[in-house]
Amino acid sequence: MPAAIYLLSLCIFAMATSEFMVAGMMPSLAAAFHISLAEVGNLVSAFAASVVVGGPLLTLRLRAVRRKPALLGLLALFLLGQLIGAAADSYAQMLASRIICGVAQSAFFGVALALAGELVGMDRIARAAGLVLNGLMLASVAGLPMATLLDQRWGWRVSFWLVAALVGLAMLGIAVLTPAGAKPARQGAAEEIRALDKPALWAAYLSSALIIGSVFTVFTYLAPLFQQVSGFSAALAPALFGVYGVATVLGNLVTGRLADRHTRRVLQGGILTLLAVMLALALGAQWQVLTVAAVFLLGAAGLPMNPAMVARVVRAGGSGAMTNSLHMAVINLGLMFGAWAGGLCLDAGWGLRAPLWLGAALALLAWLSLSLDRGGDSWQAKTRPAEVSV
Repeated sequence: MPAAIYLLSLCIFAMATSEFMVAGMMPSLAAAFHISLAEVGNLVSAFAASVVVGGPLLTLRLRAVRRKPALLGLLALFLLGQLIGAAADSYAQMLASRIICGVAQSAFFGVALALAGELVGMDRIARAAGLVLNGLMLASVAGLPMATLLDQRWGWRVSFWLVAALVGLAMLGIAVLTPAGAKPARQGAAEEIRALDKPALWAAYLSSALIIGSVFTVFTYLAPLFQQVSGFSAALAPALFGVYGVATVLGNLVTGRLADRHTRRVLQGGILTLLAVMLALALGAQWQVLTVAAVFLLGAAGLPMNPAMVARVVRAGGSGAMTNSLHMAVINLGLMFGAWAGGLCLDAGWGLRAPLWLGAALALLAWLSLSLDRGGDSWQAKTRPAEVSV
């Protein structure tokens, strides 16, 4: 794999850490800005909403720009947002920081995967995507705990400044070591949108949204499940999330290697594993050994389907930045829906097992969504394209 692939993974790690870390410092931010925890939660929602809406719109504006300058510009925009957050002395400034960072992250995701496809070819896009997206997994395993620890010891601003420094380091690496990439064809916005008019592509988007929705319906409410149903102490929750995180990293490395040639099988196996895990937890979460095993399998089979999802989307709709940015938006919609729908189950008084049953239902729908694309366009690896200019 080219060095640029690992640099892109570093960028995703920094950006995802910035996205996740707000959840780990909610009490500190609430105290700093004299707001409620619900208002801090709105910062998380604002980030996700800006990914969904702003990212694809910004990607349209970058359609005629070479990959390397586009990446550097998006990193600079993200760095600006991060610095605003680090220096924020009001809730409005922090909200602006989250919106700017969310828009930049979504567009960066699309351009990064487009460049990865150019560098390695469609026959290895899933492996490259797995390495790039490993930054996302590592952010949950290492980035979030690190930011939370820094917040507890030296204050929340230190985490913001550190992520900003990491983004600056990544910018330097991209500037020195990353090829320019092929210049995208000059297309109007209408042409870009018409290029998305492919049933196989939207079938792939639907599967991705349902898979991520299923995962986050359950993941969002694991902490209370551990304590109130499985009977673990609060002190063991970080260790259980550590099991989940390690499984996610390992699973992503494995699926990244398998997903190019076995895209459908990876998705089928992953979805069936999710379904089995959620049913097992719904019926047996009171048994601690089963809970630990299920959490490991949830981590190994849930988010690690990302390389296969990316490979399917790229083969159905091409490796363009707009296709990948919209995929990022769809994934975030699934995430937002899963967390929201699981919360509705709890608010209705159905108990902590209800999100597990809902997650299983979404996994079943994800399985059924695979049948919407019976053709070969979104499953077969394509030939390696010509090398890009440096």
